[in-house]
Amino acid sequence: MTTVLVVDDQPLQRYGFRMLLDSVPGTDVVGEAAHGAEAVRRAAELRPDVVLMDVRMPGMDGIEATRRIVAAGDRSRVLVLTTFDLDEYVHAALRAGASGFLLKDARPEELLAGIRAVAVGDAVIAPALTRRLLHEFARLVPPRADGSAEDPRLSSLTEREREILVAIGKGWTNGEIATRFVVSESTVKTHVGRVLAKIGARDRIQAVIFAYDQGLARPRAG
Repeated sequence: MTTVLVVDDQPLQRYGFRMLLDSVPGTDVVGEAAHGAEAVRRAAELRPDVVLMDVRMPGMDGIEATRRIVAAGDRSRVLVLTTFDLDEYVHAALRAGASGFLLKDARPEELLAGIRAVAVGDAVIAPALTRRLLHEFARLVPPRADGSAEDPRLSSLTEREREILVAIGKGWTNGEIATRFVVSESTVKTHVGRVLAKIGARDRIQAVIFAYDQGLARPRAG
């Protein structure tokens, strides 16, 4: 059973999410919150698998709430719901430790799949958002200065693992990486797991941040 805390300042929106999630076997909405501060309190109390987090809310917003929930060190992972108009918040939410982003107009099956993926430790970004998110991230992260010290974690990676990290930073899926390097997806999954462990990333999104911080990935022009 995947337990979910629904956070949104709109009662009707919370009701809609609850109706959808409670109608699906294996998913249980254990609570709701109308703003960030309440979300932090309820997450600590209920310890849900997934916190479905709105961004724009009165008082404490979803980004700060995400930061506090992740910093608490509990098992709860945060899946942020956003819109194209909220690109400027994505970088901050990534830094705050969110495990995924979906658009509010996502189809029900996409939302459910995203919740299941985040619950088991995967990272999720809506395909329609990926390129825009990477461009925004690149705009906000300054290039690493020439001659600056390389993060020692990079030296622990094999040549292939470093290539995999670059591919992750570019937003490639496991299937795309497998095609590029002519290996099976199961092999890619093994490589990705080793990369995450070696750089200390809890999920794929943190690996993207690391790749950008180290200047290993920049979005394609256009």
